[in-house]
Amino acid sequence: MNNPIIKVENLGKKYIISHEYQNRISRYISLRDVIAEKAIAFGRKFVSPFNKNHNPKAQSKFKENFWALRDVTFEINQGERIGIIGGNGAGKTTLLKLLSRITEPTTGRIHLRGRVASLLEVGTGFHPELTGRENIYLNGAILGMTKVEIKNKFSEIAEFAKVEKFLDTPVKRYSSGMYVRLAFAVAAHLEPEILMVDEVLAVGDYKFQEKCLGKMKEVSTQGRTVLFVSHNMKAISELCTKTILLKNGKIESIGETNSIINQYIHSDQCGSAETTWPEYNAPGNNTVRLLCIKAVDEKDEVKSEFSYIEMIKVIVVFKILDNTIDLFLNMYIENENGVFVLVTTSVNHNPRFEKGIFEAQFIIKPHFLNEGRYFVGRFLFKEHTITSPENIAHVKYPVSFTVSYSGKFNGGQLRKHPGVVRPDWNWEIVKTNCK
Repeated sequence: MNNPIIKVENLGKKYIISHEYQNRISRYISLRDVIAEKAIAFGRKFVSPFNKNHNPKAQSKFKENFWALRDVTFEINQGERIGIIGGNGAGKTTLLKLLSRITEPTTGRIHLRGRVASLLEVGTGFHPELTGRENIYLNGAILGMTKVEIKNKFSEIAEFAKVEKFLDTPVKRYSSGMYVRLAFAVAAHLEPEILMVDEVLAVGDYKFQEKCLGKMKEVSTQGRTVLFVSHNMKAISELCTKTILLKNGKIESIGETNSIINQYIHSDQCGSAETTWPEYNAPGNNTVRLLCIKAVDEKDEVKSEFSYIEMIKVIVVFKILDNTIDLFLNMYIENENGVFVLVTTSVNHNPRFEKGIFEAQFIIKPHFLNEGRYFVGRFLFKEHTITSPENIAHVKYPVSFTVSYSGKFNGGQLRKHPGVVRPDWNWEIVKTNCK
């Protein structure tokens, strides 16, 4: 009888969402505001018994129960490489946080056999004031390793992460790429029985991502188990033998990876042509908030499918709350295999921002994209600083659309060509006297 290394039974996680601050989310909340509200709330406890108009249950309308995961059951055997995919809000990261014991489940049980190393987001498991060297030893101790065991792995970790020169620098001074490289190296080399990795590898460059995928394959051949969450279907396909598809906090399907990826790509949760956010929980901060991203045709009609000969406009609507900001927009377009088709930025095209609502447009010309499914893989606002740009808002996969061919060309059907683009460039052919 096979004894699974991970067994999950009827797992659920409920959050209570408060909408108490909807009417003032866009302004800065000072310590004075918080103290004043606490004082008012304290006073109401004494006044309410004598106030006929006071309803102690009135605040309940500002709260709701949200199930990030519900009734999730599965088993994973030792040495398996499992992908976890799904749309934004499907519950992928919540599942890994529960399995990593970062948060407690509301319902159900989790049975784990062995040590768990998890890399869920930049900064997980590292103390910012400690150096890279100290954090390596700290993480090893948390995993139950002795100092001698960690020392034997130390040079291998440093070499893999390529941060040898900065090992005695506090990690709070690391760039996000350095942080992730070291964090992954620590998690993968300190010999956990179960390795869990979230989308954070997208922070690293392409070569490092390939290096990490190779390391995770190597780890599984040593009998260790890998759980990998990603929106990059190419990476999931290359690494994982089996995949779990989540939708709205529940398991939609479990099975062979390519079959599950195909199901996901052609499902409604693999992105839509438009995503909007109410201002109170829109991505951003007290300076700028992202309100909408959508794909439209030349008539500004939202569409999820375009012909090869059509123009595609990606429209971004955002609200500036502070006219002192100097920011620019970045957008990454990917195909269904997770390959970057293009990256565009507004860094040289920004007007002077004042308070108000703005609309930015990026136009993909006709006869450019090959047939297939495309995603706004990442959209983000960045603020100029003296040293390097700072991310203000970062949204993954808010919009997707399909490009298809129709009609005939020289008597034959239009067919998909190799490559990620198919530009209709002009050829110049002239008769020459050269021999």
